[in-house]
Amino acid sequence: MSDPYVKLDILNEVGYIEFFHPAHNSLPGDVLAKLAQTITEAGDNDAIKVIVLKSGGDRTFCAGASFKELININDAATGKVFFSGFANVINAMRKCPKFIIGRIQGKTVGGGVGLAASTDYCMATKFAAIKLSELNIGIGPFVVGPAIERKMGLSAMSQIAIDANSFYPAEWAKQKGLFTQVYESTEDLDNAVKTTAEHLCTYNTEAMLEMKKVFWKGTDDWDELLAIRAQTSGRLVLSDFTKEKLKGFK
Repeated sequence: MSDPYVKLDILNEVGYIEFFHPAHNSLPGDVLAKLAQTITEAGDNDAIKVIVLKSGGDRTFCAGASFKELININDAATGKVFFSGFANVINAMRKCPKFIIGRIQGKTVGGGVGLAASTDYCMATKFAAIKLSELNIGIGPFVVGPAIERKMGLSAMSQIAIDANSFYPAEWAKQKGLFTQVYESTEDLDNAVKTTAEHLCTYNTEAMLEMKKVFWKGTDDWDELLAIRAQTSGRLVLSDFTKEKLKGFK
């Protein structure tokens, strides 16, 4: 089993940020904190013009938050801190002054869908089915909801939030605006991501910064909004319903 990591590699002015956790890339708090920090640092690094967000492994882009940590939450304050993990990453992506390209090679669940939705240009393979499973355990996609709604619209976000048992195929996610392109293989995806990112590096960085501001217009309150959403999830995770549901995962 490999150890969890977050790493940044710079190649041809593209900053490749990769995260990994052996549990299907489900992310505990320390990995999420490192991911948010790395995104912020890459945004401030003059050697980087465009960022690519990716994960290690083949089958799963991100399985959401760590269930191991979720099961051990026993008070509202700890719950808020736990659910703030994805909020901090989303806000780091929102505030980053550079375009972030998403490279989604496999299934993505819960918070992982929020990460994909927070990229500025998201590319995937046909294996990148998406799912919002939070309602199954008595909570909801409160923290990632604003990012998903912004990218896919309220109707699509509501559909996958309510239908919490179903994976929706990558082509459906493309039709709803989450993915820009869907490729037959990871190799095809990687070639396209590299070509797109390196081509963007030839553009005016100031123009890309100004475009990013346009893309994220109306989200200035997200520091406060996502903190409130994290507090809601932190309260609900203590409910008798959720505690009973989580017993099945121990």
